[in-house]
Amino acid sequence: MKTEMITLKHGDASIKMPASSLAKLAMASVFAQMLPPAANVQAVAPSSVPEIGHPWAGQGGLNGGFVQARGDVPAHYLIIATKDVGDHEWGGRGVELKGLSKTDGYTNTQVLIGNDDERKYPAADACAEYQADGHHDFYLPAAAELYQGWLNCPEVFAQDCYYWSSSQRSAYYAFGMGFDDGGQYGTGKGDELRVRPVRRFFI
Repeated sequence: MKTEMITLKHGDASIKMPASSLAKLAMASVFAQMLPPAANVQAVAPSSVPEIGHPWAGQGGLNGGFVQARGDVPAHYLIIATKDVGDHEWGGRGVELKGLSKTDGYTNTQVLIGNDDERKYPAADACAEYQADGHHDFYLPAAAELYQGWLNCPEVFAQDCYYWSSSQRSAYYAFGMGFDDGGQYGTGKGDELRVRPVRRFFI
């Protein structure tokens, strides 16, 4: 059977091609116009995200898991420093600071280290001074962020001590947490508890 040919002309130019090939080109053109632009773009492979509790190259620590956007804080991954920075007092015993929360450790730490009453807050200071992989934005985690660490990767924390959070309970107490059982307790601000910095990796 002889192939049906079609000749297309435009001005002085002309092209002769099989009718079946022209039909395929026409259909492809129609689909390209009808489908959204994203359908015609090769999908970009997602960046490699390490397993929870494993080191994240270039991010200064371990993958502590994904955190949904909350309030003014966009979605991000919680990066947990690979090591503790010693035992420290929370500080400010007898003073109830305003503006501290149970979820936003970064803001809590900024309030603690930026206070103008000349009181010292050693646990927050130790975290703010910590650096790794060129990152200098570590902070003392809030109670909720410590709890996320216990839910996702408790094994990266010591099990025989308590860790400070940056969340305040009262003028004399702040929240500490044990990683053997996930319990959070009001602990005297003058007590020395273990300290582990964290930072945020925004996506």
